[in-house]
Amino acid sequence: MACTSIMVGRLASLDGSVMTSHTCDCHRTGTQIIVVPAQDHSPGTRTVTRRRDDNTGAMERYSREPTGVIPQAARTLGYLSPTYAAMNEKQLAIGESTLGGRAELVSAKGLIDCESLIQILLERTATVREAIELSGRLLEEFGWCDEGEALTIADTQEVWLLEVFGPGKDAIGAVWAAQRVPDDHVSVIANGSRIGELRLDDTDHFSASSNVIDLAKERGWWDPGGSRPFSFYEAYNPDGRTSFAVTRREWRVFSLLAPGLKLNGNSNVFPFSIKPEKPLGPETIMRLFRDTYEGTDYDVCRDLKVENNDGKSVISPLANPFMPYEMNHLLRINGGWGWRGERQLARWYCMYATVTQSRSWLSDSVGGIVWFGYANPAMTTYAPLFAGIEDLPDDYKIDGRTTGFSRESAFWASRRVATLAAHRWGEMRHDIAAVRDPIQARLLTSIDEISARARSLADESAGSEKTLLTERSMEACREITRAYWDLGDSLWTRYDEKW
Repeated sequence: MACTSIMVGRLASLDGSVMTSHTCDCHRTGTQIIVVPAQDHSPGTRTVTRRRDDNTGAMERYSREPTGVIPQAARTLGYLSPTYAAMNEKQLAIGESTLGGRAELVSAKGLIDCESLIQILLERTATVREAIELSGRLLEEFGWCDEGEALTIADTQEVWLLEVFGPGKDAIGAVWAAQRVPDDHVSVIANGSRIGELRLDDTDHFSASSNVIDLAKERGWWDPGGSRPFSFYEAYNPDGRTSFAVTRREWRVFSLLAPGLKLNGNSNVFPFSIKPEKPLGPETIMRLFRDTYEGTDYDVCRDLKVENNDGKSVISPLANPFMPYEMNHLLRINGGWGWRGERQLARWYCMYATVTQSRSWLSDSVGGIVWFGYANPAMTTYAPLFAGIEDLPDDYKIDGRTTGFSRESAFWASRRVATLAAHRWGEMRHDIAAVRDPIQARLLTSIDEISARARSLADESAGSEKTLLTERSMEACREITRAYWDLGDSLWTRYDEKW
């Protein structure tokens, strides 16, 4: 419901990777991640589903219900699939951020929602431009049945932002626009539309549905006789520019990557993308996803200070940037309720986060990486899942929203740590960093060795390459899960007398 996605062009990254990302900030989302294999299909149809509330399990969650069918493809590609599928075997990667938009645009007549569209694109396309073209055809014929959504789509060469809204009540179709992030730039989307003026004659950087301007004129959302040029976000998601819960995250990402721009945190309009002062690796996005505005005027803990034993003023060990919104009101902390008030990039209700790399100079199996981490991104450790893997540990394939707390679910190893640490964040975050950082650093530095070994095995057989990638990805998953179960036990013991 309130996810953040950061996009990185290949010339803005340290190694030439194209990157996108996703913090799945919705407490109803499933926690499982599976490998969906490539498949051949007989002529026929594919069932399409949409999410619905489902409280029949141990916890509140979403499930899926059928909406209809579309023609089946003769062959579908394999892909890595958490709730919002992340990357296919051709290194096409997708992130997501909900936009909402105008309520009168939502139609229940269409068949396709956000999760279904992502799955279909990863099943059937190998490049961003193929994905955008297919999106347009499918949505025109079968219709969008969701609120406004944004997809950040990356391949080995480029990354684009695709924003989709419904066609209006009881209509079938969609209105959408897409814009390319320049290769040496970074962009971010944080629940508010980012696509403004459309230069549709520049087909290398823009694309849109055929109704994009006419629908706005018909609804009175743009006056062609006025002085202002057409703006996609002003027409279809004007509220996205009025909420600091949205724009403050945009400011934070840009201000950390390009502090020389001296952007104003109280502004509501920022460039679509910026050139970072230093190139980024996946670890940079991981660090951004950990951010809680600490050290800024928007830090919700900035007034919660105490004196330590040396007489110095420090943030209280009990200070918690993840406290319930009601506490913000009670303590008169700036920001108030999360959607219309303050909210940082790291959220306690994040179910999982992904950072993807698409690397053109390697085979698809090893070149594509989904860095996958469970629970609050301020505390998680990301495992590298290669595009060519064939399986994942059993405890990653279990939906912890269905089971409730369970030692059989890897999600709960991380979630328990995150929940415990939020109660004494000022102290426990150091315990978490002491476990997280060495593991993460080792996994990041292992990629070159794994990639080289996989390349040598590929010369022998594709099967050997995939076996290695599967083994190494599963080893990383298991190491992280063991470390977080042990860390959770340690936190219970170490801080028992401090409760």
